[in-house]
Amino acid sequence: MPDLAGSGVVVTGAGHGIGRALARRMAAGGARVVVNDRDTAAAEAVAAEIGGYAAGGDAASEAGVADLVGRARAALGAIDVWFANAGVDRGKGLDAAEEDWAASLEVNVMAHVRASRLLVPEWLERGGGRFVVTASAAGLLTMLGSPTYSVSKHGAVAYAEWLAATYRHRGVVVQAICPQGVATRMLEEAGPLQELLGRDSVLTPEQVADAAWDALDDDRFLVLPHPEVGAYYAARATDTDRWLGGMNRIQQGLDQQLDLGGQR
Repeated sequence: MPDLAGSGVVVTGAGHGIGRALARRMAAGGARVVVNDRDTAAAEAVAAEIGGYAAGGDAASEAGVADLVGRARAALGAIDVWFANAGVDRGKGLDAAEEDWAASLEVNVMAHVRASRLLVPEWLERGGGRFVVTASAAGLLTMLGSPTYSVSKHGAVAYAEWLAATYRHRGVVVQAICPQGVATRMLEEAGPLQELLGRDSVLTPEQVADAAWDALDDDRFLVLPHPEVGAYYAARATDTDRWLGGMNRIQQGLDQQLDLGGQR
């Protein structure tokens, strides 16, 4: 089993959903946890429940990330594990607004860049640290209907890959959690995509957190709470045109649903 007893852990976006489950699971494993969320009241509630430290506020902007890292170091002494979990799903289709593209890239990609700039140099000095990105199956495949989410989550995985390739030999472990359908507010608001996201199974946030916990023991890069995603990822890589054809057929079915529902 992973040994996080006494380790300093930060979880961003931990007031709800997967982040809250991660904070609870890490605390149950003996970690000292800083709970971050823009919803300060939610962060405080989770921190009180697990005996952690609440740090409400932004975890994406340059100033927000610097503030969070500083507060976390003050509370923990040192940060051993950073769960870059905060994410957004904004903007649909080809007409997604510039503001939605900007927000998606800021939160889903640049937040990770900014945090790692502040964390990795210290980890290199002391010989180790762990950076865990909550990406999505969309970061390995695609999310029909949402180019902003798809592109930014691909970016999150790509950046995590770069970190792993660059610093693994120097003790920095990087992992990417890539679930498919999870029972969160994001799934509830997915509309016609709910059926697609839940076609294999819909996991609870706690099941995702358990998968992340188990992955701490073997340092695997891809953490796949839905094992089926690994097969989809392999199919995408080995026969891309066939895979795209299958995704397009699914899109045609979604188009028909939207037509019948009078949403187009």
